[in-house]
Formats: sequence, structure tokens, C-alpha cells
Amino acid sequence: MRKTAFEDLRPLATRVVNAFEACGADAEKVKDAKTINRKIQGKRATTKDTTPANGNPADTPPSGGTISASQQSYDQLMEHFARLINLLTTTAAYAPNETDINLTALATKLGVMQTTNTDVANTYTAWSNSRIARNAELYDDLTGLVATAGNVKKYVKSLFGSGSPQYKQVSALMCRVPKD
Repeated sequence: MRKTAFEDLRPLATRVVNAFEACGADAEKVKDAKTINRKIQGKRATTKDTTPANGNPADTPPSGGTISASQQSYDQLMEHFARLINLLTTTAAYAPNETDINLTALATKLGVMQTTNTDVANTYTAWSNSRIARNAELYDDLTGLVATAGNVKKYVKSLFGSGSPQYKQVSALMCRVPKD
């Protein structure tokens, strides 16, 4: 649901900025709207120069040492969209005929985005806690299912011996903690 709520945000923001510019908004506010839209799109204000100062491409640092500036988390996208809506409300001339880009529809979209994002956060917490409980149940060193199975195998080995058919039957069972 969250993915669906956010999937059309980028083209919608571009449409909104174009409508904002077309309504005759102040040039400085249009510039601000374009800046917010650029953040929603995940683009840098200026392109990153990858050529080193001495002009030798062999001296270019490896790309693994860069820091992302895209601001594309769900929380940040909502924040940018809210800022765009707030900017639109400061211009009385912004009153598009299209119902999907008017202020009411945009506020509703922001509300849906916020609700679905909160739902994911709440659900993730419950899911994460259940995984922690499951891992304790299965992999605890003393009481976990894997440790218990290993102890059963050792007991069968002690009871019947390592060459017995009973031990061979249980020794094939895997009793290991999986790697993450």
C-alpha cells in the first residue's frame, strides 16, 4: 500500500510545479518549487564533477567513497511534498482546474502517504519483534530447538553407539545455526 501511495509522486510533483509556474506565481516561489521538485526527483542541484583537479582520470577516487545526497527515503519524500504543498498555499493564483493537482487533492495524497508510512513502521516493529522471538526459540544456545536437536543426537549416539542404525538415522539431520 505504501509503495502504491508513493509510486506516482515524482510525475505528480512535476505536474504541480508546471501548473504552479503557469498560474503566474512569483519567480522566486517558482524557483523554490523547482528546488523542492528536484529533491523529490532525487537529483543533485549541480552535477557531481568526477574529474580530479589535475585533469587525470586515472587519479579519480573510487566511487565507493561518495555520500548520497538523494534524500529519497519515504519520510524525506513526504517532507518535501509537504513543503511543496505549503509553498503552493502561499500563492492565491494557484487554482488548477485539474482535480488531482488542486490543493485539496494534494493534501489528501499527503495524508494517504503519511498513513501508509506509519502503518509500515508499526507493522515492521511487530514483524521485527516476532523474528527476534522466533530466533530465540530456534537458536538459543541452551533452550533453542537447534541446541535441543544436537543434544538428542548426542544422546542417541551415547545410547546406541556411533555405528548403530539409530544413530545413522538421526546423524543425517542438520543441527546448525544458519548464517545471516
